[in-house]
Amino acid sequence: MTNFDELIKKIVKPLVEYPEDVAIDHSESDRFYEYHLVTNPADVGRIIGKKGHVAQTIRTIVYSARVSGDKRVRLIIDDSKNKNS
Repeated sequence: MTNFDELIKKIVKPLVEYPEDVAIDHSESDRFYEYHLVTNPADVGRIIGKKGHVAQTIRTIVYSARVSGDKRVRLIIDDSKNKNS
């Protein structure tokens, strides 16, 4: 199976201003392997891109990688809008 952590980091790190702040958290459900991408708040716009085009391209690449079994991969970009800080 593909190492999705490394794949996501290889795509994202060249795009951001603070590559050392790129982190990936995992979770798993009955249907999905979820990868939560966390970046420096200053880099969120770079990852999402205008009208979400960069985020969609990243997801297309990640989703096209092979996964064993019936589960699918889901990439969630943490934009920190849902946090109560």
